[in-house]
Formats: sequence, structure tokens, C-alpha cells
Amino acid sequence: MEQITALVRSQKRYFKTGETKKYETRIQALKTLHAALRAHESALTEALASDLNKSAFDAYVTEIGLVLKEIRFMIKHLKSWMKPKKVKTALTHFGTKGYIYPEPYGVTLVISPWNYPVQLSLMPLAGAVAAGNTVILKPSEVAPQTAKCLEDMFKNAFSTEYIAVVQGGPEASTALLNEDVDYVFFTGGTAVGKIIMEQAARRLIPVTLELGGKSPAIVHEDAPIELAAKRIAWGKFMNAGQTCVAPDYVYVHKTVKDAFLEALKAAVDELYGDDIAQENTTKIINERHFDRLVGYLSEGHILFGGETNRSKRFIAPTVLTDVTWTDPVMQEEIFGPILPVMEYENLNAILREISDKPKPLAFYLFSKNRDIQHHVVDRVSFGGGAINDTIYHMTTPYLPFGGIGESGIGAYHGQFSFATFSHQKSVLKQTTRFDLPFRYPNAKNGLKRIKLFLK
Repeated sequence: MEQITALVRSQKRYFKTGETKKYETRIQALKTLHAALRAHESALTEALASDLNKSAFDAYVTEIGLVLKEIRFMIKHLKSWMKPKKVKTALTHFGTKGYIYPEPYGVTLVISPWNYPVQLSLMPLAGAVAAGNTVILKPSEVAPQTAKCLEDMFKNAFSTEYIAVVQGGPEASTALLNEDVDYVFFTGGTAVGKIIMEQAARRLIPVTLELGGKSPAIVHEDAPIELAAKRIAWGKFMNAGQTCVAPDYVYVHKTVKDAFLEALKAAVDELYGDDIAQENTTKIINERHFDRLVGYLSEGHILFGGETNRSKRFIAPTVLTDVTWTDPVMQEEIFGPILPVMEYENLNAILREISDKPKPLAFYLFSKNRDIQHHVVDRVSFGGGAINDTIYHMTTPYLPFGGIGESGIGAYHGQFSFATFSHQKSVLKQTTRFDLPFRYPNAKNGLKRIKLFLK
């Protein structure tokens, strides 16, 4: 695609001018981004309603508001992040000073998904700009109205040689990956993430992959049952379950299973009530995903929920019991408003079972026992998570957000976004006031003196 080639070359030229590296340019760009997002808040809210039937509340709380908060955080801390960091000097390097300079990569490519098309486009983009890069954003074609709104927003606020939006499907992503970009940040499914990484590897382009997986929640016997049920229901059924860090399934201790399921039904009724009447809830993104999810409803036992409306792509919050790991619903990330609940008796047994699966993006434990909390966190590998809550861990700029193994590579949010989009360039400043003679091969007894020095 000639237009994409021309765009990448123009951003390369602009980056080489050094303009994007300046603090003044970066801070102004973040302020402009903040102002543009505020100016387009209504348009983006309407677009999110069109693409996903998101309410104004969800559009702001889970998308626009989070990005505005992130940008303000970056504006506040950018100057300190940009400063070279002095590091300790080893005894063998007497007379030197060591520094780490954060350096932008250049032209960065951000490929974003459809489920949170504003947040997952602009959060990494803000980090790339703060780090001094140019950005090409490839939003998801599956949320077309939001993608178009983002394009209009950037067209009015930035030159394309600095920040540009490229529309299209997988062919556009492939064309961009075939260009000489310097960094790729991808958010999406694991299968596509592997393809992205393979394509980037051919050109030795560094990548960050924010993927997904089956994120477990454990409700232990000492958990605050009603609170656990409410927070799990909130985290699972938000955005119709189309959230990469949503609890994918729940393991509940058999002694509190009945009480938990009763509390879970009450929590869904409390949180959603009449909103389950389809008009006011987020819809499944397309018919393909709708049909996939409906297929899971024939598995196990529907404790409550299960209502569907194909014309509106609506599936009610649904809880399944009597499922096993051999059922299709437990074979892949559900990414919808269907929650399997399984019971356990031995905590270590299910920790081993979870650890035998691909490492999840998120993990949630509900227990008031600190020893149990430390034990579980130590035993299970996961990207990030929460104790006695769900999803909330990804909303703080002070914690890195990212996966491990099949759930992703790398992390971002807050300073971690700045670090992700920065190469850590090491510089050693050597003194000229003296010179250590035994470092050179012609020094008398040089090796002997070096061995003594290194003892």
C-alpha cells in the first residue's frame, strides 16, 4: 500500500528532526490530546453506543474517563521520567559515572481491539507520545463508528507525520507490519498476537502484546460472600463480559457454594435490574461472537440467565453450574456474559490445576486470611490481579498492566507506559584526570594486579 509506505516515511523524517524528543513538544501533545478527547467526548459516547450499545456511564467510566486520568498523570510526572537516571558505580569502574537515558524508539504502531476501542487505543498511544515517539494508530474495524470518530479527532488535532490513524482490517495491519516501524503495541486475542509477533520478528521489531486467557476467580471458605459475589458480578458482566480481565470462571469452596450462588443472583439483580431488558445493556459485538456464545448455553446447567435476542445481539448475564474442564466453555476464553461456577474442597489441588493451564492475564482471590493470600499469590503465575476485588487493579497508574506467557508480553499504564515505549540507553562517563594502567595488555604484571583488584 503506497499510502502506508508514504505515511511511515513521513513519520520517520519527522522523528529524525528531533522535535518529538523535546519536553515542550511532548507535554503540549499530551495537553492537546486531553483537550481533543474532551472536545470529542459526546461524539465518542455516541459512537460507543452505536458500536456496542454502551451507556453514557460505561463510556465515561471504563473508557474516556480512564484515558483523561492517565493523560493528566503523565503530564504531572513526565519531566521526572525524562531525566537521565544516575546508577551506582562498581568498584572496578572507579572514576566513572553511569547513567540510563530513556530514548524513544521512533515510529510506533498501536493496533487496538474493539471491546474498549477508546481506552485501548488512547492509553498506549499517550504512553508512546510521552516517551517521544510518533504514532500510527490502527483501530479495530469491528467498531467502525468509534474508529471513524478517533480518526476525525486526530485529524483535527495533530499532523499525520506525528500521529495518524490508519483504517482497515487485517490487511492494513499486515501492510503496516511490513513497513519499517520501530515498535509494535498490540492488544487483542492470543491467536492473532502470535501472528503479530511472527510478522514483527521477521523485521526484528520489538513488541508489546496485551492478550487474554481464562482468568480465574477463587472464592475461599472465609471470603466475604456477599461482597465477593457483587464484585465478581460487576467485573464479569461489565461490557457484556467482553473484557480481557473479566473473571472467566469461578472456583468456590464447597462449604460456601450455595450461599455464594444465592448472593451472585442477588448481586446481578441489584446491579442490573431492569437494565437486563436488553435496551440498556452492552451488546455482543457481532453475530459470529453471538453464535459462539449461545453455543455455550447448552453446556452444564443454567442456574439463572440464558435469555437471548439475536436481533439485538443480547445475552443476559448467565451463570452455569455442573461444568467440567472437558466442556467447550472451559476450553477457551469466553469473552461474554456467561460465568461457569465450579466447586472445590482442596485449595492446593485447584492451584495445581490452574497452574497447569496457560498463564492467565488476571487472577482474583477472595479470602480474608493473609496466609492464604500470600500462599496463592506465590503459587500461581499471572499477569496481574486483585485480592477481594476484580478488574480494579488495571485502573491505577501505579501498577503495571500486562500478561505473561500466552496472556501477553510487556506491560504499560503510568510510568510503565513511558518505560515500554522507551529504550533504556546506558552511558558510562569516564574520567580523564587519571588512567588505570593495568587495564591494558602491555601493563607490567597487569593480569596479577587485575586478579587482586577483582577479589
